[in-house]
Amino acid sequence: MSLKDTLRGTGVALVTPFTESKEVDFDALNNLIDFVLHGGVEYLVVLGTTGETPTLTKQEKVDILQFVYNKVQQTVPVVVGIGGNNTNEIIKDLEVLPIDKATAVLSASPYYNKPSQQGLFEHYQLFAEASPKPVILYNVPGRTGSNISAETTLRLAHASDNIQGIKEASGNMVQCMHILRNKPSEFLVTSGDDHLTLPLIAAGMDGVISVAANCYPKEFSQMVRSSLNNEYREARGFHYKLLECFDLLFAENNPAGVKAFLAELGVIKNHLRLPLTPLSDGVHQKIKIFIENFNQQKL
Repeated sequence: MSLKDTLRGTGVALVTPFTESKEVDFDALNNLIDFVLHGGVEYLVVLGTTGETPTLTKQEKVDILQFVYNKVQQTVPVVVGIGGNNTNEIIKDLEVLPIDKATAVLSASPYYNKPSQQGLFEHYQLFAEASPKPVILYNVPGRTGSNISAETTLRLAHASDNIQGIKEASGNMVQCMHILRNKPSEFLVTSGDDHLTLPLIAAGMDGVISVAANCYPKEFSQMVRSSLNNEYREARGFHYKLLECFDLLFAENNPAGVKAFLAELGVIKNHLRLPLTPLSDGVHQKIKIFIENFNQQKL
């Protein structure tokens, strides 16, 4: 089965819960995994940027991965985030982190040093050659400071058998459509924008790796399934019911927004590691009001 088939639908970019003393909260992580799987998501994405990976130690990353593998027992695919702006260092991470039970590796493009398109091409080509698992590109220029162009994505997709997909979070619909039109037939293209998931699936994407699926897994994953089944009337109902949620999730920073939601829903505690801090009181209050009114909203 191709990666495109295996990862069709909703993947959730799991947050990393912390205790009040800022240690990894494995009890809360257990609760979160139960919550999203019972909600119907198709797969888990662990150690992504939503998981606050820049503040995790190597040992914590290993421990989190082993915990997730033991928890799910290969009942759902697990995608592991391994990205950064030092090509040689992330290649070493492929050996350090336990990825034997992973379905694929999601690799965010280099941040801050803003490589050229040729630099991005060579970075990913070298990483893919070293990776024992299929590689999913992650384009999120709003966080990294540089965009993987459609031309570079397509060049990589056609040049490397081990680059088998992309999480596209550029927010550029035209760029996404160029990728969808010209990609190899089995190349996975998944949304990285919760706001745009419905129209991107309508354009031909295979699903989403979502932040919102942490806190509203049932409704969000049903929206995605309806979209993939061309049931757009139902999908639009879920989309517009969740639209304000999307706004609030990213009002200040991610994952402060989703952690506030999850804390109000009783799934985890609202703790982050610096330099991230909890949401301002004003935005947090809007989240409380949204949650209180959510079930009264009609599709």
